[in-house]
Amino acid sequence: MNIKKITTRFKKKIKKIITRDKISTILFLIIPIVFVIIFIYICIIWNIVVSLSDWEGLRPSYNFKDFGQYIKLFTNKIFLTSLWNNIVLILIFVPGSLAMGLFLAILLDQKVRRENVFKLIYLFPFTLSFVVTGFLWRWMYNIRVGVLNTLLESIGLGFLSNKWVQDVDFAMFWVCVVLIWQYSGYMMLIFLAGIRSIPESHIMAAAVDGASSFQTYYRVIIPQLKAPIFTGFVILVVFALKAFDLIFILTGGGPGYATEILPITMYKEVFNKKHFAYGSAIATVLFLLIMIIVIPYLYSTYGGKKNERN
Repeated sequence: MNIKKITTRFKKKIKKIITRDKISTILFLIIPIVFVIIFIYICIIWNIVVSLSDWEGLRPSYNFKDFGQYIKLFTNKIFLTSLWNNIVLILIFVPGSLAMGLFLAILLDQKVRRENVFKLIYLFPFTLSFVVTGFLWRWMYNIRVGVLNTLLESIGLGFLSNKWVQDVDFAMFWVCVVLIWQYSGYMMLIFLAGIRSIPESHIMAAAVDGASSFQTYYRVIIPQLKAPIFTGFVILVVFALKAFDLIFILTGGGPGYATEILPITMYKEVFNKKHFAYGSAIATVLFLLIMIIVIPYLYSTYGGKKNERN
């Protein structure tokens, strides 16, 4: 009898501990974690393993080849060109998007009428799919029937007609213009939220000291936007490193290799040439470049807060 009482009490305690709500909560946590482990971390490890192999063609081969694929990378002109194009993309696209987003945020901070309408207008490009944006601007940049050259000719400025993304020397610049157009609205929201979070007393104190509107933004508001600027910088750099669909639709990496970046090179090596080990090496390098940007950001955001608490 004592044993039965003990077992019944034990079962009741277990029922109290393991309720339906707790089981559902555990399942909702475990299932996403399992998917993340399988489709992210295991895939990353598998990609690194493939990059160290000699896998060529459709038949898998996992013969260990040391770092031969990586040595091949940094002696390949196409890879080095793609890496340089990625750097150029970062140098033009990131500062351009930050500057335009800050400018739009300052305009909206002037207590304009119909602010939400302007927000919608500025943010609309970011809501478009990158594929849609690629096709739209490819048509606009078309040399013969594109809206840009047609408009210039119709207003008597035909001498300004351009080859746009067909110009080898300036193709990457015009690609950056498209990306800045699409991302400026998103940066605007980040900066506007940062501006609106600044205490009103700081702005009032600047006004009492006789600061003009320009001086208020330059000396009071913008210096307090370090966190939004840093966040926007990380987001834009990561996107610039892994951008694929928009550039692939817009130029296909051309003309020649003028706009070919690392993700496009990786795609061509894997799916066109079936160089799986070489393409995996490119993916690993791209992953490491992204980690170089993301890890300091995560440490400064979360590690810094823990240190402050301690």
